Amino acid sequence: MSLEEKLDGVVSRYEELRDLLASADAGAGKDFARLSKELSDLSEVVAGITALRQAQAEMADLAEMMADTGSDPEMRGLAEEEFLALKERVPDLERQVQLSLLPKDEADEKNAILEIRAGTGGDEAALFAADLFRMYQRYAEDHKWKMEVLELSETGIGGYKEVIASITGRGVFARLKFESGVHRVQRVPVTESGGRIHTSAATVAVLPEAEEVDVEVDEKDLRIDVFRASGPGGQSVNTTDSAVRITHLPTGIVVSQQDEKSQHKNKAKAMRVLRARLYERERQMRDAERAAARKGQVGSGDRSERIRTYNFPQGRVTDHRINLTLHKLDRVMDGDLDDLIDALVADDQAALLAEVG
Repeated sequence: MSLEEKLDGVVSRYEELRDLLASADAGAGKDFARLSKELSDLSEVVAGITALRQAQAEMADLAEMMADTGSDPEMRGLAEEEFLALKERVPDLERQVQLSLLPKDEADEKNAILEIRAGTGGDEAALFAADLFRMYQRYAEDHKWKMEVLELSETGIGGYKEVIASITGRGVFARLKFESGVHRVQRVPVTESGGRIHTSAATVAVLPEAEEVDVEVDEKDLRIDVFRASGPGGQSVNTTDSAVRITHLPTGIVVSQQDEKSQHKNKAKAMRVLRARLYERERQMRDAERAAARKGQVGSGDRSERIRTYNFPQGRVTDHRINLTLHKLDRVMDGDLDDLIDALVADDQAALLAEVG
């Protein structure tokens, strides 16, 4: 099917939906809501198609004026100027339309669960995990997103063995989904007296936060254990059995929560993380074939894959998936991630365009 045929199909479907929803018997049930959303999603695509076709039609009219040797030379000159301006603009309009036709990731508009765990490197890895968390905190603040810590396991010197947080806001998962993987740091640790550069790592996972309607969890599939919460070094932080461990028996996924004093609140938090992990598992299984085909592009989101290196002595950060190096490490660690994320999104879009093209 040619691009023009695809565009005709989109416009035709948009008009069909518009007429259907305008009819008296459109109703107000689930179908109405579903069709309304489809119409809303298509409206932006159709606006882009309309802009493209108007520009193409104007170019055709201007080409006629330029070819008319009997017309006023000044008018032909103006027509040529407008024609050249439109000729520059049309490729961008075409690309925007093609991008709008790409298959959408249903999770893009969802909130996210962010999980960061210290990897190889002992105390330095835990300190780096804490630095990464602060980096994402600042990025969330810059985008007016809300971040809530769900689980935090600290070391005695300010590092994080593990931190899990929810991030809510517009387009959170779409912006953060390429952050999953192994993040490596090269720097002189604060604990190093000899000034030697160490390499350590932390693992990041970004999961779309699932609603109850996205993932059905049968209570019979859960084993829920309660225990007494403890703080760093094993000291008791609670004298009641308020900590909760949920095991999803069919998959073996285990989630623990102990930050709240209420067992009920800990269970609710644990269920949010469990749903996110189950939803992500379903997505990965469903997308396995496509992810394998595109692994050479932005990567699969596999958290065992090394994706980025933060080199402090040289003040640079390198994303290995797209061979992009930025010499502004301080700003990146302060939450200035848009250059990295924009490049990753653009690379993913290019891969998708190549697939459908």
